[in-house]
Amino acid sequence: MSSVSILGLGAMGTALAARFLEKKYKVAVWNRSPEKASPLLDKGANIAQTAVDGINASDLIIICLLDNAAVQTTLAGALDQLQGKTIVNLTNGTPDQARKMSDLIVGHGARYVHGGIMATPSMIGSPHALVLYSGSQQAFKASEPDMLMLAKCVFVSEDAGAASLHDLALLSGMYGLFSGFLHATALVRSSTPAVKFMDLLVPWLGAMTEYTKRMAKQIDEGNYASEGSNIAMQLVAIQNIIDTSAAQKVSADFIRPMKQFMEKAVAAGHSGDDISALIYFAKPS
Repeated sequence: MSSVSILGLGAMGTALAARFLEKKYKVAVWNRSPEKASPLLDKGANIAQTAVDGINASDLIIICLLDNAAVQTTLAGALDQLQGKTIVNLTNGTPDQARKMSDLIVGHGARYVHGGIMATPSMIGSPHALVLYSGSQQAFKASEPDMLMLAKCVFVSEDAGAASLHDLALLSGMYGLFSGFLHATALVRSSTPAVKFMDLLVPWLGAMTEYTKRMAKQIDEGNYASEGSNIAMQLVAIQNIIDTSAAQKVSADFIRPMKQFMEKAVAAGHSGDDISALIYFAKPS
C-alpha cells in the first residue's frame, strides 16, 4: 500500500487527503487544530499528533497550509527529520518564497517540489483539476504517479519558483476575465438579466480567447503591426465604454486602467499597432 503524509487540513488539504484515502493510500494527516482531522479518521486516516509524527509516517510529504510563513513555522522543529524525504509544497505563495523554501529543505537533505493548484477543493480528482510543479525534476518524476491521483500534472521548470509564477500569472488572467465580466454585466443590468446576458457574453469571450493566441504570437515575435483594429481605434471605443458607464451610473474603474495603457501606447508612437503592444507597458517605467 502506498503511503503519504499531509500537513494542513484546510479545505484543500482535506480534499487531498480524502482523495488519497479513496485511492486506498495509507494516509497520515496533521493539522494545528486537531479537530479538523476527525472526519478523515472515519475514512481511515491516521492522525499525527505532531508535524514530526506526520513527517515520520511517510517518505512523501505534502504540505498545504495558509502561507509559506506557516510552512516555515510548522517545519521549524522538524527540519532534522526531513533527510531523504520528498517534500511537495502545495502552499500558495510567491516565486521567491518557493525558492527560499527549496533552499531550506534541500539544505536539510530532502528533495523539494513546489506546486501550484489550479483547482478548487471540489475539483480534486476530476479531469478538470490541474497542478503545476517545479523544483527537483527527479523528485517530481518519482512522485508523479501519486500526484496524478489528485490532478493532471504539468512540470514547468527546475526553478522552484516557476510553478508559483505560472500559478499567479494564470490567476491574473482569471481576475482580468472576472473584472471584464463584472463591468459588462453591470452595464447591461438595467436592460438584461445577468443570466440571459451570458448567452451573448460567453460565446464572445470564447472568440476573443482564440484571438489571444494570435496576440501571443505577436508578443513572441515582437511584431505588433495591426491588421484590423489598432490601438488608436480601440482607444475611441474604450472612451465610449467609459462614457456609457457614466450614463448607466456604473463605475468604470474596472476598465479605466486599459484606457490609461492605451493612452501611453499612443503617446509612445504605437497608435497603429495591435493591442498586444500594450505589453511594453507591463513593466515599470
